[in-house]
Amino acid sequence: MKLINKHVEKDGSGYVTLRPEDDEDMWHVYNLIAEGDLVRALAVRRVQTVSNTGSSDSYRVRVNLTLSVTKTTFSPAASSSTTAQGEKKEPTASLQISGRVVNENEFVRLGAFHTLDLEPNRDFRLEKAHGWDSVALERVEEAVKEGRGAEIGAIVCGEGTAAICLLSEHMTTIRQRIEVSVPRKRKGGTSGHDKAMENFYSAVYQAVLRLIPYQTLKAIVIASPGFTRESLYDYIFQQATLTSNKPLLASRSKWIKVHSNTPHVHSLVEAMRAPEVAKMLQGAKFAREGVGLDKFHKMLANDELRAWYGPEHVALAVERGAVGTLLISDDLFRSSDPVTRNKYVDMVEAVRARGGESLIFSSMHESGQQLNLLTGIAAILTYPLDVEMVEQEEREEKERLAREQGEIEKENADGEGDNNDDHGNQGNA
Repeated sequence: MKLINKHVEKDGSGYVTLRPEDDEDMWHVYNLIAEGDLVRALAVRRVQTVSNTGSSDSYRVRVNLTLSVTKTTFSPAASSSTTAQGEKKEPTASLQISGRVVNENEFVRLGAFHTLDLEPNRDFRLEKAHGWDSVALERVEEAVKEGRGAEIGAIVCGEGTAAICLLSEHMTTIRQRIEVSVPRKRKGGTSGHDKAMENFYSAVYQAVLRLIPYQTLKAIVIASPGFTRESLYDYIFQQATLTSNKPLLASRSKWIKVHSNTPHVHSLVEAMRAPEVAKMLQGAKFAREGVGLDKFHKMLANDELRAWYGPEHVALAVERGAVGTLLISDDLFRSSDPVTRNKYVDMVEAVRARGGESLIFSSMHESGQQLNLLTGIAAILTYPLDVEMVEQEEREEKERLAREQGEIEKENADGEGDNNDDHGNQGNA
C-alpha cells in the first residue's frame, strides 16, 4: 500500500489518501472502512441526454464522488499475486463500497445511492466518521510498511490430498487444492497405490513450481500426519536434481517438515507453532498470533482461572488490570456501532498502557478463525481470577452504588420537604 497523503489531527479528525496495490492491501482497506465513513474515489457514471428531436443518447463520464458509507463487500480470491519466479500478477480481490453521495456535481445529485468499486493502483481518500483511533492508525502503518508480502509457503498434505498455501502478515491464501484418488495397498501387489502416489507427488511438484515463490520466502513448510511429508520432500528434490533446477535446490535450507494431526488447512496453526518453524519466523505477526493462541489453550487446560474469553468477561479482567496478553479478532473492529468499536479499541489501549501485549488477529488466517470460535476475544491473565467471584463482586458493587444513590435522592427529597415546611410556617407568621 502506498500512502499518498495523510492529514490527521491530534483529536482524530482528518483524512488519509491511500493506493492499494495487491490483495492484502484490499483486505486492509476493507478493515479500515466502517459505516458512516466518507470515501472519495473515482467513479464511472452513465449519463443520458435527450435532444430537441426526442432522440436519446448515453455515454460514460468519470467523476470523483464522496460517499457516506452504508455497506462494504469484500470478495477474497484464491489465486495469488506472485509466480514461482517472483513476478507479480494482477490482484484479484475485490472491494465494493455502497453509500449516499455527499458532494453534488452536474452528473450526480446529492443523496443519491452509488456503489464504488475500489481497485488496486487507484487512489482513494478516507475520512473516519468518528475520528482516527489508535487501531485504525496502526493498520495504516502496517499496510504501508516496506517489504510486506508473502513470508511463508505451506503444503498441508496427506495421502492423495494437499493444499498449497501462501501466508503473509494478514492473509492465508490457498493457491491450489490437489486431490488424487489413491487405492489402498493390497497384499501381494501395491502397483496401483504406488502409481497413484507418484501422480500425486508429481501434481504437487508442478504446483510448487507454478505457485510457490521459494526464492523470496523465509520458509516453506510441509505438514502432514504419517510420513507423507517425508516422501513428498524427497520427491521434490529428486525432481529438482534430475531437472537441474538450481534455484529450487538452493532453497533447500528453507524447507521444514513438521507433523500435523490432519491433512487440512486448519492444521496450519499447529504447524506454525513447531519450534523449528517459530525459530525461522521470529517477529512475524502471524507467528506471534499462533504462539499466543497456543499459550491461551494451554492455560485454559492447565490454569483456567488465568484464561478468560468472551467480551464481558475479558472487559472485567481489563478493568482490573489483570490482562497480560489480549487476543482480539479484527472482526470485532468492523462493528457498525461506534460505541462497540470504541469499547474494543479502549481495551487494546488499556492493556498496552499497563505493559501488556495486545495481539490483533486477522480473520483471514486460520488462527484468527479459531479465535472467532471463542467469541473473537480472549485473554491470558497475569494472576488467577475466579470469574464467578468477580461477577459477584461486580453485582455487590452495583447494589451498593444503587443504595447510596437512593439514600442521596431520599436526603434531597427530605431536604426539599423541610424547606417547603419552613416557607409555609413563614407565610402563616
